[in-house]
Amino acid sequence: MPDAISNTSPLLYLHRAKSIDLLPHLFDEIWVPSAVILELNEGRARGYDVPKPVELPWVRNVDPAATPSEWLSLDLGAGELAAMALGLENPTRVLLLDDLLARRTAQAAGLIVWGTLRIVLEAKSSGLIEQVRPVLSRLCDSGMWISDELQQRIMRLAGEV
Repeated sequence: MPDAISNTSPLLYLHRAKSIDLLPHLFDEIWVPSAVILELNEGRARGYDVPKPVELPWVRNVDPAATPSEWLSLDLGAGELAAMALGLENPTRVLLLDDLLARRTAQAAGLIVWGTLRIVLEAKSSGLIEQVRPVLSRLCDSGMWISDELQQRIMRLAGEV
């Protein structure tokens, strides 16, 4: 199985959709930068339902050595920047990101990028879940915005239409 680096949103949405347990079945180890842990801790302090990375044995806190200066001008959060910089330093790891600008920037840098929906599709193709539809519903219920068009595309890719 591959290893990964995660930004905040895939952990958050999969946790809220009761599907975070898919991750250790798809990846041997997931690195999470301190900036992501800080974002999750801030959410918890504000009363939001967020995962606790310290309670996930397959998560390891690893920080990048540096962040490319040209990325600092982008409208990205600290967690995204740290995850992308760590991905640049470890390009064989899958980078878990949902933000479109972050994904495009990481892909332009030659990194392997999966979003939360790709994780769900991979879980189905690996036999971890029988259908993507219930997970998509839980993701939407948990606050992840997925357009009707994208939901239909995911359903087609999963062979559920």
